Amino acid sequence: GTVRRRYVVSGRVQGVGFRYRARYAAGQLGLAGWVENESDGTVTLEVQGDPALFGQLFDMIARGGYIQITGLRYKDLEPDPWLRGFSVRGY
Repeated sequence: GTVRRRYVVSGRVQGVGFRYRARYAAGQLGLAGWVENESDGTVTLEVQGDPALFGQLFDMIARGGYIQITGLRYKDLEPDPWLRGFSVRGY
């Protein structure tokens, strides 16, 4: 089934290409959602799709040279039947 989940990611996740790696990885895995930097230094990532792929998504993001994920909190949300593609928010 389809799951929609919002993650708050902490660590060295801003200024290291995290959002663009997330967009690329989500596209490769066929996941939908968005990613955005927050003012407190964390990144919010909302992803929808097969939850079996979510771990793979974070593995692919973490392979980025300077990215260091030290914390991951999440909450499940109602799936959005209209959510398509994966975008980077807040340029």
